[in-house]
Amino acid sequence: MHRTYSMRQSRAPTASQIENPPPPPSSTKSGRLFGRGNFGHAFRKGTAGAFGPDLAKKLSQLVKMEKNVMRSMELVGRERMEVAQQLSLWGEGCDEDVSDVTDKLGVLIYEIGELEDQFVDRYDQYRVTIKSIRNIEASVQPSRDRKQKITDQIAQLKYKEPNSPRIVVLEQELVRAEAESLVAEAQLSNITREKLKAAFNYQFDAIREHCEKVAIIAGYGKHLLSLIDDTPVTPGETRNAYDGYEASKAIIQDCEDALTNWVSSTAQVSAKLSTRSRTLSQRRKASSHKGEGVDLAGQDPPMKNDRDGWVPAGQHGEYEQEEEEEEEEEEEEERPQQTNGEFLESWCFDAPAHIKNWVVGARSLTSDAITGQHAVAA
Repeated sequence: MHRTYSMRQSRAPTASQIENPPPPPSSTKSGRLFGRGNFGHAFRKGTAGAFGPDLAKKLSQLVKMEKNVMRSMELVGRERMEVAQQLSLWGEGCDEDVSDVTDKLGVLIYEIGELEDQFVDRYDQYRVTIKSIRNIEASVQPSRDRKQKITDQIAQLKYKEPNSPRIVVLEQELVRAEAESLVAEAQLSNITREKLKAAFNYQFDAIREHCEKVAIIAGYGKHLLSLIDDTPVTPGETRNAYDGYEASKAIIQDCEDALTNWVSSTAQVSAKLSTRSRTLSQRRKASSHKGEGVDLAGQDPPMKNDRDGWVPAGQHGEYEQEEEEEEEEEEEEERPQQTNGEFLESWCFDAPAHIKNWVVGARSLTSDAITGQHAVAA
């Protein structure tokens, strides 16, 4: 009897894999410290939010819970493959029709197990994208802590030493911290929305492909069941000889072709919005487009058309050298801040011009205040 537990001996890429290449194997399939039991699940879920910044605790717990979900799906896929093999072994000792059909059903169930293993790999793309949002939240936390720390210091000095010249310095540092925090919060908001949409697009695409292919296998499995003659017989009566070997092989081949040629554009199930939902969605899109196109040119200082900024060619070298020295001094001033908010400095680089001017102005005010404090002390 022709026995095989895989419908694709050559494992050629399917049309769906050509259209959308499969992701690398899931990161949850290796590095299991606590094995594959429920103890590891409970430990990860309980300790996920115990460490790290407060801003990222909830999302850290979500990431760990999704890891538990993926490992549970891996277990389901392995168990389903073992069930398929056991079903074929049981049917081997039955009548010819039951033996042949259970063998082919084992092929289909084994294929479902392999689809679930592939689904885990695609589902991991969703989890990794959500994880990137968590990392960004963890990077924003130092700016919030720094602003809160400066605010507390100002309140403490105003209570103990109301006339202290350090209050002016701290207030200017607070202006700069608020500017950096403003840029960081805006970038966090933008990236969170972008990554959230991308993550759940990964998840829903994976669910759609998996469910469509499982539905295909279920349909051909019901065709296999029609080959079993379930007509009741009386004691001593013999059944007709089974002649469905070629038919069962043809059904398996048709199922293989259907799975190989499936692409997302030919999906049978489509989500259709009602008239009310479609109208509300279009109205929202129209209102969002009206809010676009805000002119921000007035926020930047106009460019001068005179020749005040002209520099002779012979002074170019000195001019560049002065600029390099100024850049080095700024880097030396900013270097202690990079240890706490290195990620925020890169965000300030991409900020709008009026935000940059605010940050630069705050830095100059801070330096002037420090100079004034030294003069008072002298």
